[in-house]
Amino acid sequence: MSKRTIMLVCAAGMSTSMLVKKMEDAAAKEGVDAKIFATSTADAHDKLDSEKPDVLMLGPQVRYLENDFKKDLNIPVEVINMQDYGLMKGEKVLKTALDLIDKKK
Repeated sequence: MSKRTIMLVCAAGMSTSMLVKKMEDAAAKEGVDAKIFATSTADAHDKLDSEKPDVLMLGPQVRYLENDFKKDLNIPVEVINMQDYGLMKGEKVLKTALDLIDKKK
């Protein structure tokens, strides 16, 4: 299976960096080859161009950007479940991201 690239976007990139760590741990445990990273809304478009992610996950605090990204992108865009985000459930957010990538294929 090829490496998947998962991009998380939040207001400043701080809270999602903790979630990225949890998702990386879950991916390692499940043997999933994934590059997972977080960025701020200000850097999102640059990162989209340079990293070419397979899926874009938005932090609940930037859910208002969902439609803009969906209009501009040809990849799945989804707001992270608020409860999973708040409880830092990396394995659930990872599963959602992977399911979105698999559905697109």
